[in-house]
Amino acid sequence: MNTATLQLTLQTISEPNRFNIVELLKKGPLSVSEIVRALNIGQPQVSRHLRILSETGLVRSHSKGQMRIYSLEAQPFQDLDAWFDSFSILWEERLDNFEDYMLEIMRKEDK
Repeated sequence: MNTATLQLTLQTISEPNRFNIVELLKKGPLSVSEIVRALNIGQPQVSRHLRILSETGLVRSHSKGQMRIYSLEAQPFQDLDAWFDSFSILWEERLDNFEDYMLEIMRKEDK
């Protein structure tokens, strides 16, 4: 898991239209025209965002007749999931410390 790649992934999906495209593609592959209809933005804008998502490795495409079908690439999102999951250890420690603190207060009050 490369931090530069994680930063690029986060930066890429932080743009609202690209985020919305990713949200749509979570449900399954879609053509450009289906994405255009769902987001109600122009085809050139959708194509530009799909090109950026493709260049950063977040989506892949294949041809079906004259249509381009786009789908998500799993690995970048698995990397993000692993990175976010790494914070769970931090939160678990903090919650454990908080629990210990609360138990200590309760013991002091009982005395």
